[in-house]
Amino acid sequence: MNRQFSVGVFAALFAAFAFSLNFVVPFIIGDFSTFDFALIRHVVSATVGVFILFSERETALRHLTFQNAMAATGLAFIGYVGYFLTVTGAAIYAGPVIAPAFLGLVPIVLAVIGNRGQASLPWRFLMTPLALVAIGLVLVNGTAFTADSLGSVRSLWIGIPLALAAVGLWVWFAIANQAALAIRPAMPSGIWSALILIGGGLQMLVFYPVGAAMDLFQLPKLGFGWEAADSLYLWGTSLALMATVCGVWAWNVASRTLPVALAAQLIVSETAFGVIGGLVVHARWPTMMEAAGVAVLIAGVVLAIRVFYGQQAQMNEAIAQPS
Repeated sequence: MNRQFSVGVFAALFAAFAFSLNFVVPFIIGDFSTFDFALIRHVVSATVGVFILFSERETALRHLTFQNAMAATGLAFIGYVGYFLTVTGAAIYAGPVIAPAFLGLVPIVLAVIGNRGQASLPWRFLMTPLALVAIGLVLVNGTAFTADSLGSVRSLWIGIPLALAAVGLWVWFAIANQAALAIRPAMPSGIWSALILIGGGLQMLVFYPVGAAMDLFQLPKLGFGWEAADSLYLWGTSLALMATVCGVWAWNVASRTLPVALAAQLIVSETAFGVIGGLVVHARWPTMMEAAGVAVLIAGVVLAIRVFYGQQAQMNEAIAQPS
């Protein structure tokens, strides 16, 4: 396996792991809301982005154009702030189980759209990994539409459209981000990630007065002081560094080195990591259906890597042969 392909695969899997840490947020923020957590997380991430630009200021100044800043800010809204708001709304109205079940559509939709646009792999090779991913997602989310899950639903008419909007935003972000990087081959991944992080932080700060007026934030009631919000600050900073900063950077590396269709199937491992993390938080063993779902998801990811690497090796061999 060549080095560039290996780096891309590792980066995509690391991004999936980093993003999966979001699933533990409800269990660690106490009386604070997910909006409080998002505010701290994005502001810390933006601060890291400013530090990156400052530490690499000579390089950053060459790429810090109005066009690049606007493109990164737009991507920050699509893939982070807008995605967060739709996911949170979906969880509020459709419940904590049904919303993630719909988000399982992301890797399948992204793989199909990505392969259609790039034609990186013949469809007959893509069908088996996609089928395994689909089966794994069904097994993992098998309890989403039971009577118990539906009992916690406030409004499917609002929650499901929000969940579908989240799917659309993430697919849009993945494709648009790769396209943006493709037309900026000289743009360092760290600088691009920093611009996206800063854009997301500024947008959350702009959203705060609106959200506070709607009572979406608990910080004004519970207090901004360290004694009242120490756990929020500690966890928000920790996950900002790991899930946002490292996750964004790793995804940008993967976007540069892998076809969208493969990256989409690798990001599905976020679900597997999320299930495992949830089991750890709840201190229980997986059910037979959950274990089977994770196993099938992993099988689909491994097969996708093997198929894409085999196809790439054949193309490289054909190029190397004299005509």
